[in-house]
Amino acid sequence: MTFHLNPLHCLTFIDLNRVTCNTLGTLHILPFTSFHSMSDTQNRCLLYNEAVIQYLEAWRWQKELQGQRVQNPDLDDALILLEHPPVYTLGKAASSEFIKFDIDKNTYEVHRIERGGEVTYHCPGQLVGYPILNLVRHRQDLHWYLRQLEEVIIRVLAVYKLQGERIPSLTGVWLEGRKVAAIGIKVSRWITMHGFSLNVCPDMEGFERIVPCGISDKPVSSLSEWVADINCAEVRVHVVRSFGEVFNLEFINVEDKGLSRIG
Repeated sequence: MTFHLNPLHCLTFIDLNRVTCNTLGTLHILPFTSFHSMSDTQNRCLLYNEAVIQYLEAWRWQKELQGQRVQNPDLDDALILLEHPPVYTLGKAASSEFIKFDIDKNTYEVHRIERGGEVTYHCPGQLVGYPILNLVRHRQDLHWYLRQLEEVIIRVLAVYKLQGERIPSLTGVWLEGRKVAAIGIKVSRWITMHGFSLNVCPDMEGFERIVPCGISDKPVSSLSEWVADINCAEVRVHVVRSFGEVFNLEFINVEDKGLSRIG
């Protein structure tokens, strides 16, 4: 399937100081305090606030958005927020030793993709973000970019008075020694794809079939262990605001694109 996007259609500018969403993830406006930006130059970013989308469909969509920006670097940045049905993904150099089932003899959906990192698991209740950014506009430094993605998650956790942690030499965000956010990226000509996943309130059983991210001595967890009744709809609001703060972006909400959804 090919996605053709006209940036002049179905666009709504979003004031990040006044944004919330309903249980379906639809953005609405209401007042709250302003934020501090990192730089003086604010770039536009298309925001695709989606529901549950099949992994292969979202993967094709990312590649098309990235390819368009490789061909035309003047196109706006983009951020896709969504959830996936249960699926396992492996980075391009991931080892099968971290998978506890036979890839060729199972009923699970598994895909090897072009991001870095080891095996991870996606499912409903996990909020996934796919930034398609032109790092020439931000900073041409992949280590900086990974740390900025971590910073987005750390700021989201701070909303709930939780102290997100980094671990030296590892990528991701931890709470009290348990990993709640994973990050894996692919960059082509400084245009990014793939991104981050934040365990909000997922069924964690799927993680038991793998060694998540190849890290055997640090368990994974979800925000629901610390925050009762938390859900992805409310967390989306804080992710959008924190992402705008960290990357100094002006979001433009892009309405429905006719993608196939689950549920």
